[in-house]
Amino acid sequence: MKRERNAKNASGTANSQLKVNEAAKNIVCQTCRQTFLCTIRTKALEEHATNKHSKTLNDCFPGFVETAKK
Repeated sequence: MKRERNAKNASGTANSQLKVNEAAKNIVCQTCRQTFLCTIRTKALEEHATNKHSKTLNDCFPGFVETAKK
């Protein structure tokens, strides 16, 4: 009985996180145009630049500034 009542009340559309995740991908590699989430660490971007392109962080991501950690 309670299950049916709750199902009736929650009969809206399912909430999807996909659009929010795509909007958060605001760091773009200038060599291959791969996007990264804004929460990515500098080390991961450095690894991408050296392993995929044999370049430095500044070559692939000019103007990148790491956000402050909490």
